[in-house]
Amino acid sequence: MLFSPPVNSTHILVTLFPLLSTLNPKIPLLHLHCSKPYFSTMADDSSTAAASTTTSPPLTAVATTTVTGGLSKTAQKKLLKQQKFEAKRAEKKAAAKAQKKSETERKRKEWEDKLATMSEEEKLKVMESRKEVRKERMDRRAEEKQLKAERLNAAKMNGQNVVIDLEFSDLMTPTEINSLVQQIMYCYAVNGRCTSAAHLWLTGCQGEMDKQLQRLPGFDKWIIDKDTQPYIQTFEHQKEHLVYLTADSETMLDDLDPKKIYIVGGLVDRNRWKGITMKKAEEQNIQTAKLPIGNFLKMSSSQVLTVNQVIEIILKYLETRDWKDSFFQVIPQRKRFEADSEEKQGDLVDDKDEQQYDVQEKKKPCTET
Repeated sequence: MLFSPPVNSTHILVTLFPLLSTLNPKIPLLHLHCSKPYFSTMADDSSTAAASTTTSPPLTAVATTTVTGGLSKTAQKKLLKQQKFEAKRAEKKAAAKAQKKSETERKRKEWEDKLATMSEEEKLKVMESRKEVRKERMDRRAEEKQLKAERLNAAKMNGQNVVIDLEFSDLMTPTEINSLVQQIMYCYAVNGRCTSAAHLWLTGCQGEMDKQLQRLPGFDKWIIDKDTQPYIQTFEHQKEHLVYLTADSETMLDDLDPKKIYIVGGLVDRNRWKGITMKKAEEQNIQTAKLPIGNFLKMSSSQVLTVNQVIEIILKYLETRDWKDSFFQVIPQRKRFEADSEEKQGDLVDDKDEQQYDVQEKKKPCTET
């Protein structure tokens, strides 16, 4: 008859622990330290075996991993990396703020030194000149603001409807939500500068997403439509016109139909939720389409773009009615390969001055104060 080791709590733990670790990887691995090896009892005589039934070997459990909120080692490394990134970004922001303050102080001192060398009559002339320049600048800004409002109000009546679907906020971290809010802010700023503006909708806007949007300066004055309901309820009587733009669709978007309502998934997920927008559209039985990127350039990775890139491509197309030009103006160089050999020089950008101008335009303030 084979030897049957005595059964007690220690032996059950030693036997079942590998199985528990397999079923739940979050259970930390343990080193079990006993006074004797478990199977050494097989070499002992019957008296030792009998004694082992009354005296269990002492057990010490030592965790080999530090578990933070049940996170795995990989998750902990990612969290640590994210924390380091946030700390570095905060340092850069503080350094930039200090540099800006120093530059302002330097200009103020130069101005005061310049005034100190002038006579009273010269000071009056300089001050009047500065007031006129400031007034012209303020008048120009007011005029631009009025023209922007006119364009956006016209788009609200007759423009292309574009929806940003904000129903994915529960799948994002606070940092990712903040990133999406910044993208939305950029979308609104670019749309306001477009000659052929679209009408933007924010649907499913509630919870943390709504709180962060409300913190944006002037958000309550934005000329957009915002709805706490999902878009499927907002446009329940226009369901046949809904088109979800997703890279997973098999339908290529050839042109923008003014009657259609194009939906862009508001999700910053670092590729954790692949195919989620396509699945959602299929479940709701609405049309899907993808931008014709592959017809004009090759992407270095996937064809998934950020929310602001998709919106800006749509706005560029509304202005130019040219997909190729829209893609090359918006999609960063790092995300795409070179075009075909015969088109490498002319297709990327026709005019370097225009490219520099676009860069400067993108750096304009994104908030309406």
